[in-house]
Amino acid sequence: MKKYSHNFVEKYEGFTGFGWDRESDQNTVICYLQMFSDDQLMKSIIERLSENELEEVYSLINRLLKTHLKDSEYHKLFLKDEHP
Repeated sequence: MKKYSHNFVEKYEGFTGFGWDRESDQNTVICYLQMFSDDQLMKSIIERLSENELEEVYSLINRLLKTHLKDSEYHKLFLKDEHP
């Protein structure tokens, strides 16, 4: 059984663009993140990223997770593991 999914981008048929309204912005970010994390794209781009870019992506994701998730949510939703 797969732990992770990218179903939203596969089914979304709405507007993909930024700056129109909050809902469109949120949907666009979901689509961009799911498209960006595609295995084939990552295989192509990861070696091209500088050390600073790698650190920037890693730091942004970690900051958002720490800011917006409780520890139990981090384990359940991000790590997909059981946490007491």
